[in-house]
Amino acid sequence: MYNSVELLGHYGGDESHALSAWTSTSRDMNDDKRNRMGKLLTMLAEAGHHTPFEKSSLHFLVSTDIASHIHIIKHRIGVSVNAESARYKELKEDKHYLPQDWPLEWKDILGEHTRTGEELYHSCIQSLIDDYDIPKKRAKESARFFKTYNSQITADVMFNFRSFVHFQNLRNKPEAQLEIHEIADIMLEKVKSIEGNPFKLTLEAFKL
Repeated sequence: MYNSVELLGHYGGDESHALSAWTSTSRDMNDDKRNRMGKLLTMLAEAGHHTPFEKSSLHFLVSTDIASHIHIIKHRIGVSVNAESARYKELKEDKHYLPQDWPLEWKDILGEHTRTGEELYHSCIQSLIDDYDIPKKRAKESARFFKTYNSQITADVMFNFRSFVHFQNLRNKPEAQLEIHEIADIMLEKVKSIEGNPFKLTLEAFKL
């Protein structure tokens, strides 16, 4: 199964960023200011005055392998992440990711290994509860050790735009792990495709 990204919603945009920067003088918006927004946002981006870009947000739903989920939660400033937890529930749906650049031979081996772990995960939970009287909560949280790094979970991820730029600069790069690179790239394309292109000038300011 492929990793996937859905853009749930967004708030703000170029005008929100510009108005935030103009708060120290005048927030009144007019055609002259709108015409100057691009230059203002570029100046802010290049000078490192990034606080105004915290005034908008991007909200995603991501189905991702655990390894990539760990990459996402390393971004802690201005990023909110809530994901499925195998500690509180048994993950009934077995989802996993297989590297798309691997030869078929190794994809098959990893797939078989992963399915074995998934079967052991479910069997272990039931056995710990029924045969060894281990509390259900403890059985679920410990049986997940059978889950492999390529197991997929669904995560609710929200960035303020400043943090989104930081995420893109680190993860949407050729040297980043392929899977998180692909997730970051899909996120960026979905932001660029928002109707009306509300972040157009800001994306250009950060050369995204």
